[in-house]
Amino acid sequence: MFTTAQQVAHTAQTVGWFINGAFDPNGFRTDWEGMEKEVRAVTSLAAARAWFEKEIASAKAVIAGKSDAELMAPLPEGPIMGGLPRFAIFGALTDHTAHHRGALTVYARLNGLVPPMPYMET
Repeated sequence: MFTTAQQVAHTAQTVGWFINGAFDPNGFRTDWEGMEKEVRAVTSLAAARAWFEKEIASAKAVIAGKSDAELMAPLPEGPIMGGLPRFAIFGALTDHTAHHRGALTVYARLNGLVPPMPYMET
């Protein structure tokens, strides 16, 4: 199980993983053990949040620089979304982020907190 900081760090790492994997001719990084070690090394929620913000900013910059044709081009062949259009990463990234947001909600509730709904004003 990840700590809260590691949940956020893993989500940050995955943003970069999707963006890099979509545009690297070699496809997605599959060094699962190495990636887990990177996440488990994070002990500060502030550091994890900073990593997340950096990855989001980087992803925005990369995507802003891509043409429609580049986003429609197929992902590199391989076991991870091979051959799908590159823009397919957005749905997968959204699902993955929501999954970890849900995990963080469980963590909060286990500690007696009621997290706010992210989709409406309260």
